[in-house]
Amino acid sequence: MKTDAFFPARAAARLLAAATLAACAWPALGQGAYPDRPITMIVPFPPGGVADTVARPLAQALGKELGQPVVIENKGGAGGGIGIAQAARAQPDGYTLLLSLSSISILPAADRVLARKPAYQLDQFVAVARITADPTVLVVRADAPWATVQEFVAAAKARPGAINYGSSGIYGTMHVPMAMLQDAAGIQMTHVPFTGAGPAVQALLGGQVQAVATGPSSVRQLVEAGRVKALAHWGSAPLESLPAVPTLRSQGLDANFVQWSGVFALAGTPAQVVQRLRDALRTVAGDEAFRKQIAGAGSPVLYQDAPEFDAYWKEDSAALSQAVARIGKLE
Repeated sequence: MKTDAFFPARAAARLLAAATLAACAWPALGQGAYPDRPITMIVPFPPGGVADTVARPLAQALGKELGQPVVIENKGGAGGGIGIAQAARAQPDGYTLLLSLSSISILPAADRVLARKPAYQLDQFVAVARITADPTVLVVRADAPWATVQEFVAAAKARPGAINYGSSGIYGTMHVPMAMLQDAAGIQMTHVPFTGAGPAVQALLGGQVQAVATGPSSVRQLVEAGRVKALAHWGSAPLESLPAVPTLRSQGLDANFVQWSGVFALAGTPAQVVQRLRDALRTVAGDEAFRKQIAGAGSPVLYQDAPEFDAYWKEDSAALSQAVARIGKLE
């Protein structure tokens, strides 16, 4: 009888223990289920530019690997600043990712030069993976009177400010390399900012500007079609996609700039989620079909996993901050 009398208490204790174990296990189960709904990948530039040519095939391949759609959201403006700032305000749950270029490092440095509050801080993001890393290419229209970078520089020296060049925005990844070229060559050109690389290239084709500096992936097909000429690039070795184009340094101009693309999550994203993304991106970057697709656009995959990418990002950010400081305050 005593056993029967105490049975309800023992049963209640067992039920309480089971509920406690279930509650403890629930977060782990939830984390293990990531992702269980579509993921948004913010691209802080309009369609048609370097970031977009990487992001779209990447989102498709990553979605297949994760088992959930990865939806591109183009948010251009302010050289990438509007979209990056939007991403910085997202929840750190892995359901909002950022596909950014090296401009992510430039813009806070520019805000400091301009004595204004940065729209975001670098420590609001964690590096997940670098996908590509290309030097920018100096491109002019096919009917431009310059066949070499030396002729381009000579024309700029002869008529300071007469050559207009387009960019994705002030202090962006198309502006900074041209500022470097001006310093290296001792020339003056007129900067015309647009909302992204795509509109800047369209302005070049339409004759509104005479030159742009952009990634190979956004102009390779135009070069091959004979619509534009690539005079030089800001790298240190021949480009795989445009092997005949010389480096600026080989032409006596000390200017170097790499426009890389990388995937970022929000700081505070659970470690298990970041690891899941790293694993998926590593698989995607090693897939031969994906590599061919990216290379075909003009930007071969140069993958770096989170630890290597984070170190690279810090070093590159320091160099870009110095370049912005040399450009100085622009109205």
